[in-house]
Amino acid sequence: MTAATMAPSAYPAAVEALIPQARELADQLGEVPSRNRLMKEFKVGAPKAIALREALTQTDPVPPVLVPILTVADEGAALFGTTETADPTPDTSDDTDRIEPVPVAVVAEETPQGDPVGHPDAEIATPAPVEMPPPPVKAARRPVAWPVLLLALPAFVAIWSGWVSLGELSGFGIVHPLPGIADNLTINTAITLPIGVETYAAYALWVWLSGRAPLVARKFAKWSAIGSLVFGAAGQIAYHLMAAAGMTSAPWLITAAVACLPVAVLGMGAALAHLLHSTDQ
Repeated sequence: MTAATMAPSAYPAAVEALIPQARELADQLGEVPSRNRLMKEFKVGAPKAIALREALTQTDPVPPVLVPILTVADEGAALFGTTETADPTPDTSDDTDRIEPVPVAVVAEETPQGDPVGHPDAEIATPAPVEMPPPPVKAARRPVAWPVLLLALPAFVAIWSGWVSLGELSGFGIVHPLPGIADNLTINTAITLPIGVETYAAYALWVWLSGRAPLVARKFAKWSAIGSLVFGAAGQIAYHLMAAAGMTSAPWLITAAVACLPVAVLGMGAALAHLLHSTDQ
């Protein structure tokens, strides 16, 4: 029975059974028949026709493993239209006659335990953000302090004259500090009042507002500076009231208070000096 007289069958023949008939057809044509010719002659699909052509061009039978490979290649080529137009006659071959593709075992590369790469539940560690150094801040120019000298100069003259005059009204005056040694050396003790009271008030005010001294020293400097300024203002008021009244001597209460000023200034200055070396911040 030749390929031309082959009776149709409800069950398509396998590729191995069609190889002898395909060789007989090739001998009749004198060449290897095309895929479409094999599909038309043997009523098979494109995969079987391709397998028959491969068998006719090789001396050994086609390994079963090549069938799925050729099938995939043929379907890919047909998808992009690079092969000849297939016969529109559907392939009604039963699944029992198909050569199932041989599954190819893919050996997956083992991921070392503990490596979160590829794990669905693993969290990908994000790199820590790099903190950029802040831009350099241009230092603001400090305000000048020399105008304070102009403001303090007239105040110093008024305060100095007021304290000296109040001291003279309260019994302060010319003394000889070194009798028998320097008889000609004389000092007016009234100058001790403006030097002591106002100088301490200015220094205590700086310690309080500078913020560089310990906490206990700043607290003491705060209240002592305020007290010195208030007491100095009271002394100036007392002197001008007595001068306006034409008094030549101060009342005893004012004399007693003015006489205690040098001692009070010495005590507050010594206390502030000790507190500046305190470790209580």
